This record gives sequence, structure tokens and C-alpha cells, in this order.
Amino acid sequence: MNKKTEPSKLDKVVAQAHKDRDQRENDYRERALKLYPWICGRCSREFTRANLQELTVHHRDHNHDNNPLDGSNWELLCLYCHDNEHQRQLEATGMGKTTGSGKSASSTTHNPFAALKDLLKDKN
Repeated sequence: MNKKTEPSKLDKVVAQAHKDRDQRENDYRERALKLYPWICGRCSREFTRANLQELTVHHRDHNHDNNPLDGSNWELLCLYCHDNEHQRQLEATGMGKTTGSGKSASSTTHNPFAALKDLLKDKN
């Protein structure tokens, strides 16, 4: 095989990592679907085999490697509620962060009126 067409060691490692992740997801998804009724834990939407692909497994502690056999870290959520849950988590972790100066990380640093006092003094 030519060196240019042969996958690099890194490519092989990444491909294997993706394969392992997909396998883990299939394993815990299958277990969750056997353990729990096919109903969204937030909006109570019911699912059938026809739309089951829209039902996701949410990790309550947000750790996708924490997959106890009893399913205690999972809940089934529809795509919309799952996205909403992750957005809420992002917002919760983003709020309250501060920079080294003690200011909130989400606060603005531009002050459009910073030089207004000086401008008003010049006109008087």
C-alpha cells in the first residue's frame, strides 16, 4: 500500500475511538429502551417504533461514560427536550463564571458613554 493512501496511526486511533463510542451508545441506548417506557421524561410524548429514533438517552450527570446497568443515570428524552436540557446546562455553567478581575465573564467590556463626561465639558 502506498504511504499516502495508508491511514496514519492517528487516523486509526480516531476511527477506533469513534467506533467504540458508537458501540457504547448503542449498548446503553438498547438497555435504556428495555428498562424504561418509550415516553419523554419531560414532555410525556409517547413513541412507537416508527418514531423511536427521536427518543434519546440523556445522562443525568452529563457523564456519557457513567452507564450503570440499572440505568440510574439515564432518562429518555425527546430530541427537543434533550436539546433544551443541554442548553439549560450550558447556561447554568456559563453564569457565575468570573474573570480574574472579579467581573462576570458574560458582562460587556465596552462602555459607549465612557467619554461622554469629557465631551460635555468641552462644549460648555
